[in-house]
Amino acid sequence: MTEQYVLDLEDIDGTQIAVVGGKGAHLGGLSRIEGIRVPGGFCVTTDAFRRIIAEAPSIDDRLDRLSRLNPDDREAIRTLSAEIRRTIEEIAIPGDLGAAITRALALLGDQTAYAVRSSATAEDLPTASFAGQQDTYLNVIGPTEILQHVSRCWASLFTERAVTYRQRNGIDHRSVHMAVVVQRMVFPHASGILFTADPVTGNRKVATVDAGFGLGEALVSGLVNPDVFKVRDGEVVERAIAAKQRAVHALPAGGTREVAIESQRQGQPTLTDAQAVRLVQLGRRIEAHFGRPQDIEWCLVDDGFQIVQSRPITTLFPIPEADDRENHVYVSVGHGQMMTDPMKPLGFSMWQLTAMVPMHEAGGRLFVDVTRRLASPASRAGLLEAMGKGDPLIRHALETVIDRDGFVPSLPDASPGGRPAGGAPAPIDTDPALVTGLIERSQASVADLERGIRTKTGPELFDFLLEAFEEHKRVLSDPLSIQAIMAGMEATWWLNDKLQEWLGEKNAADTLTLSAPDNITSEMGLALLDVADVIRPQPDVVAFLQGVDGDDFLDELAKLAGGTEARDAIEAYLDRYGMRCVGEIDITRPRWRERPGTLVPVILDNVRNFEPGAAERRFEQGRLKAQKKEQDVLSRLRALPDGDRKADEVKGMIDRVRTFIGYREYPKYGIISRYFVYKQALLAEAGRLVRADVLHEKEDVFYLTFQEFHDVARSHQVNDELIRQRKEAFRSYHALTPPRVLTSDGEALTGAYRRDDVPAGALVGVPVSAGTIEGRARVILDMADADLEAGDILVTAFTDPSWSPLFVGIAGLVTEVGGLMTHGAVIAREYGLPAVVGVEQATRLIRDGQRIRVHGTDGYVEILP
Repeated sequence: MTEQYVLDLEDIDGTQIAVVGGKGAHLGGLSRIEGIRVPGGFCVTTDAFRRIIAEAPSIDDRLDRLSRLNPDDREAIRTLSAEIRRTIEEIAIPGDLGAAITRALALLGDQTAYAVRSSATAEDLPTASFAGQQDTYLNVIGPTEILQHVSRCWASLFTERAVTYRQRNGIDHRSVHMAVVVQRMVFPHASGILFTADPVTGNRKVATVDAGFGLGEALVSGLVNPDVFKVRDGEVVERAIAAKQRAVHALPAGGTREVAIESQRQGQPTLTDAQAVRLVQLGRRIEAHFGRPQDIEWCLVDDGFQIVQSRPITTLFPIPEADDRENHVYVSVGHGQMMTDPMKPLGFSMWQLTAMVPMHEAGGRLFVDVTRRLASPASRAGLLEAMGKGDPLIRHALETVIDRDGFVPSLPDASPGGRPAGGAPAPIDTDPALVTGLIERSQASVADLERGIRTKTGPELFDFLLEAFEEHKRVLSDPLSIQAIMAGMEATWWLNDKLQEWLGEKNAADTLTLSAPDNITSEMGLALLDVADVIRPQPDVVAFLQGVDGDDFLDELAKLAGGTEARDAIEAYLDRYGMRCVGEIDITRPRWRERPGTLVPVILDNVRNFEPGAAERRFEQGRLKAQKKEQDVLSRLRALPDGDRKADEVKGMIDRVRTFIGYREYPKYGIISRYFVYKQALLAEAGRLVRADVLHEKEDVFYLTFQEFHDVARSHQVNDELIRQRKEAFRSYHALTPPRVLTSDGEALTGAYRRDDVPAGALVGVPVSAGTIEGRARVILDMADADLEAGDILVTAFTDPSWSPLFVGIAGLVTEVGGLMTHGAVIAREYGLPAVVGVEQATRLIRDGQRIRVHGTDGYVEILP
């Protein structure tokens, strides 16, 4: 194939990223849009870059060395990347390549001023914006200068910043190539950036224009604050005019310089409102062409706009698809489930199929559409109350949307008479046998599933699973199970309200629920202490586990002194809890039974930090503390007016909360038990498809929805390109922060705490487990990285039930996500850990190793000097 070193911008389309890089492909696409003016020019292709790299074999060895460096070793990266840049800049451009570039220049005018701009093949892609990581040179004049600056652009692929970005994101340096855009220079009156969606709120209907005098470099480099215009529905809805003291102008002989703006012009708007609106109309045309919101660099020349760059805005959270044009309000499922990481398609589609309400996917996360419930006053009040108890930030975000005129439609109450016919179900008795019966029913249902699924393969398996999902939902919606959960929660709220009213005591139920029976999640944490008791007396086993790296260690254990007992203890634990893992609502996540090595660091922490018998002692201490608290509360109540009645009511509620609060955790255990059965059957089916040469690897099915997997099992045909695209999209979703509340306009709302009773500088959250504790913060984002000492305070993004084994070894808990009745909060109360949840950006604002004070009763965290 003949190398093509130069392409005219007008001959380029958006599909040619491999040839002209992201910027070049976007500019080629822009030049084809009717009504959009793009400065003329050409692109030096990636063929030219590869030719240059081939001229210097020493670069190959340096790239090998570069790929082995740690992304945090800034000094080594700086030194090696500078060597590579210097080598590239010193390579003489071969004659035929130089001639191709100068011929293209001659056609445009070789003494004209040009902008010479890098365009990497991994730049300005839909899933990653590499803005500013390579170089741009303005007002370059003459063929010699232009060739020199083309070389500099090639070299800029290896700036320290670009290299570090690729290292951190797992991008192979050899997989990225550099093209160079050479465009006629524009000398604008004003220039700036247009975002066709609000980059802060995400609102797709609000465009933001940043504008300054002269060349756009003044804004991009932060030399001046821009004028900012916000445009919605064809009118400027907000403007902020800055004092613009400096600008960047082109010099006649080439290059640029900063100039002072005369004082009388500094406060003048850069654009008129009419110009801002006209610019946004052009932006909407560009957005429609590329099919997604754009970040556009523009110039104003003689009252006409020219576009010099357009790239996708990669930081916006996607909007769930809707089949109408109505307004919608979505609430995050992940914040309620304590799992805000993205889910793979098989994971979110199976959660959708087994959920009790319709759920919508966006950015690998699930959302529930609450628009209709917000529209009716009666259902709105109930929703806000429930959300407020779970996560006050969601409630505040919803109230923000409701307060906007006309966004949420107003509907009459569905049933003016209040409760539906038949009234409320009769309250259940405070009877531990009810809980025992519910647990036995759940276990029997899982056992039936295991028996029924054993012989099912191919399409028959998927038909069986669709029926199993209906049974799954029936178990979830069992009225008695829901009543038992609500009985424990309502008794908690009643005790907290009444004991504050009668005794002035905050969150008394936290102590009264310590070591409540039948809590499968807190038992899971204590059971791992018992495993540590078996291992602790065996030094060979401890030493072996300290060297474990991987998951194939259980059989090796049996060869050591005391190893058989250790293996049996771990196996017994996995038999009961091995279906669990971090992010367990995503069926594609590896379970502890699949990756037992995940538990080894926690077991070793328990061996080191605890004495034998710690689990039983811990549970008994909690039980006695709760008993003592009960006696104290009842005796103080009896001393009050009408005290005997109050004490009797409180005694009844204490018995009720201790009977039912532990069961709160069991339904999730039942769901995850069923999920593991589903997963084993689906992976066995994937294995059959691999052996039949339909799939490349079993885990490819994780990137198909359940319905798509079903189709593949029927047809024995799979779309490999779809799987590749899904893998790339999933990687990109990790960079997105899911909002608690999202509107159909794309606006992401996080809510705010309305508190004025906390010290200045404190981090505010939800108080979920009483007490105050001071200690060392351990900021841990992956349970496998845990290395805890007694007295440490765990700071993390979220804690689903799988984190509870860590709870036995910590003194307090701080999370970014959560509410009063989410799993981490329930277990923190079980173990008597002071805890504050829903602390926005806690893992960024608190540094690992800092001393902090957690106020679990009042809901805030202080960072100590």
